[in-house]
Parts: sequence; structure tokens; C-alpha cells
Amino acid sequence: MRTALSIAGSDPSGGAGIQADLKTMTLQGVYAMSVITALTAQNTTGVFGIHEVPPAFVRQQLEAVFDDIPPDAVKIGMVASAPLVETIARCLREYTAPQVVVDPVMVSTSGARLMERSAVDCLKRELLPLAVLLTPNIPEAEILAGMPIRGPEDMEAAGKRIYETYGCGVLCKGGHAGKDANDLLYTGEGPRWFPGRRIPNPNTHGTGCTLSSAIAAKLALGWDLLTAIQGAKDYLSGALEAMLDLGAGHGPLDHAYILREQAD
Repeated sequence: MRTALSIAGSDPSGGAGIQADLKTMTLQGVYAMSVITALTAQNTTGVFGIHEVPPAFVRQQLEAVFDDIPPDAVKIGMVASAPLVETIARCLREYTAPQVVVDPVMVSTSGARLMERSAVDCLKRELLPLAVLLTPNIPEAEILAGMPIRGPEDMEAAGKRIYETYGCGVLCKGGHAGKDANDLLYTGEGPRWFPGRRIPNPNTHGTGCTLSSAIAAKLALGWDLLTAIQGAKDYLSGALEAMLDLGAGHGPLDHAYILREQAD
């Protein structure tokens, strides 16, 4: 069985972070594993507290996984500080980790800052050169490219700049762009658009985690990058279209619901 590892923060509400990644990877048909970088107090309405895991213990977790069940792909999500970024990058280099997908979780959907400013510079220097794919939303792409993004042409320019600077493919997610959900992939072959329609669902907590972990899982299965991205987008659209309501109407994506529907 193919394996995938998520390196990210924990979300006790279950809709984002490690919890979303494990659900998503499992439903793609891979054996899902996790290394927790932070404990958070959050739900679908906001992030109320972050307790960072010490870098030495993150390293212990990574060594325990790689020494026993080497992953076929790695997804990296929330990494709040520069020491954590350095620790993860060092381990990935030592173990020659394959198919690294980085979701640069800098700011939560609710607006909470999830990465220290010094960690952003460290991420650029240490982690991005190890990645096969980077999956920023538009605000994150603006930070990484150092330019404003106001439309499709800017997305292409930013994607080109990020690719040429860090040497990794970049999937600039268009969910913040307005009426559509068109994503732009920029690699050495130039720009490639993945059209998508905006689904009117208020339960979007964890969509970025879901997309990046689905891509990583499909890469672990041996899919090529273009097919993995399209398959992950299709999976995410299916989750959004399920319109799960967890009582208050603000619940997160629950991928177990999709599995139950398929089983029925």
C-alpha cells in the first residue's frame, strides 16, 4: 500500500490541519501518517490559541516515521516558526523525501496569522527548494512573489516569478479571485489553467488542507502532477457539493460523510 505523510498542525474541530489531511489521504487510498507541528484551539469560526511542538520532538516524530514506514509523498502544512522549518527541512534532506507538497499556511481563513514573519523567510530558503509543488492562495502568492495579484495576468506573472526563484512548481489557487475558482499551475512548461466553478457553500474551513493533501496522496499513488491536481480538484468539488451541515451551518468539510454516501 502506498503511503503519505502530513506534517502540519492539529485542528480539534476536525475540519482542517492534520485531521483533514488524514481523512483526505485515506479516502484517496493511501496509508496516511502524521507529524504534528502545533496544537491549536480552533473551530470553523477562528483560531483561539496555538501551542507549538518543540523542534526536537518534531524531529523525533519524523525519524520514527521515516525509519519504519518511509512515505511515498509528503504534505507540509502549518509550520509556525523558523526553528521548526529548519528542523523539517533538515530531516527531509537527510531522508531524501520524495514528492514534497508545501501548503504555505500563513494566514487562516478567519484572518489569524499562523506563521511568524521570520519563518516565511526560512520557508523560502529551506523548504521551497525541496518541493515538487507549492499550493499558495492569492494572498500567500503575493507574499512569496513580492507583488500584488489583481487578475489572471498577475497570477501568471506571480507563478512565473515563484517558479523561477525557488525551482518548484506552483499552484496558485484562485478561490480569493472572485466569481470563479480557477487555479493556475506554473512549471518549467509554463502556465496551465485548471478551470473551476465557485460552489455556494459556507463550509469552506480546511479546503486548502484538503486540496494539498489530496494532491500529495495522488502523487504517492504514482499519478503525474497534472492528473493529480485535476483529481484533487474534482475530489474537493465533490466534498463542497455534499453541503454537509453540522448543526450551526458553519461546519467544516467532513470527508467521512462522502465515504458514507459512497458506501450507501
